[in-house]
Amino acid sequence: MSQILIIYTGGTIGMMSDPTTKVLRPINFEQIMDNVPELERLNCKIKVHSFDTIIDSSNMSPAIWSELARLVQVNYDSVDGFVILHGSDTMAYTASALSFMLENLDKPVIFTGSQLPISAVRTDAKENLMTAIEIAKAKKNDKARVPEVCIYFDYKLFRGNRAFKYNSSKFEAFRSPNYPILAESGVHLRFSVNDIRQPGDGQLTIHNELESDVAVLKLYPGISPKVVETVLASDVRGIIMETFGAGNTTTDAWFIDLLKNAVDSGKVILDISQCKVGTVELGRYETSKQLKDIGIANGYDMTFEAAVTKTMYLLGQHSDPKVVKELLETDLRGELTIS
Repeated sequence: MSQILIIYTGGTIGMMSDPTTKVLRPINFEQIMDNVPELERLNCKIKVHSFDTIIDSSNMSPAIWSELARLVQVNYDSVDGFVILHGSDTMAYTASALSFMLENLDKPVIFTGSQLPISAVRTDAKENLMTAIEIAKAKKNDKARVPEVCIYFDYKLFRGNRAFKYNSSKFEAFRSPNYPILAESGVHLRFSVNDIRQPGDGQLTIHNELESDVAVLKLYPGISPKVVETVLASDVRGIIMETFGAGNTTTDAWFIDLLKNAVDSGKVILDISQCKVGTVELGRYETSKQLKDIGIANGYDMTFEAAVTKTMYLLGQHSDPKVVKELLETDLRGELTIS
């Protein structure tokens, strides 16, 4: 019989409306179990680790990511898969971070949550939780069907570092426009076998060293030299630059000069598109050729969440900016498609 570890961090799934104030407050996991008696009918053993302090996902941090990675490591040999209950607002950040922190993962780590509390009449929580467990324990030829860090929401399973939250009011909260879903739940669970990443040959390795001092430079028409210089001169080693279309920026000399000075000083600047669909193609247009020439890293089709957490991960592992740039442009965990 499969054994699954549920890690309860918090989120809307574990909330209950106060009858007097109508404000949502967190409940413990035993109260969640009371609302899902069907869990006892699943053909698996369920272990539970509940955080001592239930966390709103807006308060998620690299320190908590490290704790989650440690919990996976400590329990890795004793369970078949993991289900992490997490608030949806920052779920894609945590799933992306864990995908980089857990090297050579060969067991499912499935994040899920809900848009309505599990105690609500029309809640999406029960289906999300039940199916996440089913996916976490799913095997074929005694091997996990999905040995990845994933997000399960509203009948769809996404690669964790390819998804982002796009809607705060629909049950369909997540999308992954640049990569296919890994599984879909209906009458049957249908796995997209060719799209699921297979594990490496090595042992599970945990990387807890993250450098969270990462800045973001989001471009817009009319952005001033003062704004750009303030971001580029900040005391950080990595900068995520959100550009237009296929990675394009203004070609004004002052802008290119500021970027070049930052790169020459040892900063790593990663170019990702503000568009949710498509990829960065440095050098395709004149407006991005200079970026490629001065050493800006190509983020291809990475989500913002994956770009931020991958940069944190690589800066925590390597001191040489050239190595960080090279690895940012390398597909490490299925987070990007090199065109």
